[in-house]
Parts: sequence; C-alpha cells; structure tokens
Amino acid sequence: MDVDVRAINEKIEKESAFIDILTLEMNKVIVGQKQMIESLLIGLLGNGHILLEGVPGLAKTLAINTLSKAVQASFSRVQFTPDLLPADVVGTMIYNMKENDFMIKKGPIFANFVLADEINRAPAKVQSALLEAMQERQITIGDTTFKLDEPFLVMATQNPVEQEGTYPLPEAQVDRFMLKVVIDYPKLQDEQLIMRQNLSGEFATVNPVISVAQIIKARAVANEVYMDEKIEKYILDIIFATRYPEKYNLANLKDLINFGASPRGSINLAKAAKCYAFIKRRGYVIPEDVRAVVFDVLRHRIGITYEAEAENVTSVDIINAIINEIEVP
Repeated sequence: MDVDVRAINEKIEKESAFIDILTLEMNKVIVGQKQMIESLLIGLLGNGHILLEGVPGLAKTLAINTLSKAVQASFSRVQFTPDLLPADVVGTMIYNMKENDFMIKKGPIFANFVLADEINRAPAKVQSALLEAMQERQITIGDTTFKLDEPFLVMATQNPVEQEGTYPLPEAQVDRFMLKVVIDYPKLQDEQLIMRQNLSGEFATVNPVISVAQIIKARAVANEVYMDEKIEKYILDIIFATRYPEKYNLANLKDLINFGASPRGSINLAKAAKCYAFIKRRGYVIPEDVRAVVFDVLRHRIGITYEAEAENVTSVDIINAIINEIEVP
C-alpha cells in the first residue's frame, strides 16, 4: 500500500486551520491550562468522552462551557448528586391528561456537549444510564430508543479530594472515557491574570467560530492521518507491556499491576495520537504524538495492586517506566 503522505499533509494543513481559531477563542476566557484545551480538542476530534479530575475552581466547567459556545452546538449541564435518578439525566414518560396518553420528556443528555459535573457523586443506577449513552450513543426511554445527535461528547468532572458521599466509578465505566485528564493549579503569572480579570469584571464574549458540520468533517480528516506500521507496533508494545511486563524487561512491575489496558486502550491511543498530530497540523503520526497522549489515555486503564498502593506507586509511575523502557521507533 503506497500512501501519499505529502498529499495527506497538505490536506490536513488546510483542514486543521480552525484549530488555531478555536484555541484563540477559548483562550479569551481560559487562562493557561493549555493541556486541558488540547485534551478537549482531542476528544472532539476523536469522538471520545473526557474525564477531568482536579480540585474545585480550576475552570473545568468553564472550559467545557466555553468550548460549546465556540462551537455552534447545544450544551447541557447535569450536577450529579447522591439523590439523582436516571430519569433526571435521560428523561422520562409523562402522563398527558389532554391526550389521555403518555408522552416522552427528554432529559439533559440530549445535547451535543453534556457536562456531567462531579460524576462520582451519583449512584450506580445513574452511572449505568449514562453508560448506554456514552457507549451506544443512544438512549432508551420506555420502549423507544433515540439516537443521539453528533457530535455527542460527555465531559465529566470529578473532585479527587472529597471522599464523603462519593461513589468510585466502576472500571467498566472509566474505560469508556477516551481520556482522563488531571488538571493542576495555574502558574503564578496565569493566576495573576485570572485574578485581575475577575476583579475588573470584564469577561470576553466567546463567539461561535465553527459549526457542527465542520467538526464532523474534521473528524473524518483526522482519521486519515497516516500512521506507519512502526508506530502501530510501538503503541501495541506499550499496551502489551501493561499486561505482560515481564516480556518487556519490566519484571519488577508484574506485582504492581493488577490488570493492564484493554483493546480499548490501544484503539484510543492510536486515535488520540492521530488527533494530536492533526492539532499540530501534521499529516502523519510521530512517536512524540504517542508519548504526548499516553498518560491521558492509559492512566485510568491500568489497575494497580495493593502492593503498589502500599509502595505509593501510581499508574502514572508504571506508564513512565514502560515508555522509558520500550524502544522508540
């Protein structure tokens, strides 16, 4: 198979021009947090959901809200609480006295961008309702099944600090998130700017700069980014090293890993690397693209043992050890 990388490169150079415009528009409101914005764009292009983790007040909700304003798309926000019911998210059947019949009232999940705020506060029932929407891109209310509009992106936030009244997300659900992004505090200069903006009360208005149709087209183009067989092998080596570390000269990790990444890990790592190359306006994937997204794609897909917890080893430490050991093509 002969691939014309130059032609793909030119096409991507042209098609990815909106990335700069979209980033500029988001930067009007969001100061710093470059990695968070990049992750949101990867989710948007890769058709994947994103889990944002960080202490309160780091503009997680603001970032998602800003993105939906910059894209001409519908946005809804669900504040997850322990008493939330599945019907509060997906909708329910309501009795209509006039018609003497039941009618369907759609819930907030029927939007292009759904912000699931503090997702770990809701019980398992609500989580499972959300799971159908995330995986199947459809919702069932009563006997009727509705297809969700494209793009459909769930961005969930969770607060790592509070344990009171929270429910840990089941592994199966965490695996449905393409990326898990851990957000840190802003830098000093950035925070100074945030403080000034808030005190002056002058907030920039975000204008819609891209349509839903453009995003769906950009997704197809991002999919065309060329990935060499060597890069595919590199991705698979990383994934397999999470499952069988002893085969990759990493026997010391064997007792620290409870379970490795599933095939969803390799699919999402390849997808995210392609989207990252697209954002960087390149028509082919290089190893640096894989390394740039590997932590966000895999940090929630590696289960660690009690032994690792006792030694204060996290999944990020394991990924670090793996990418330092595996040969870069």
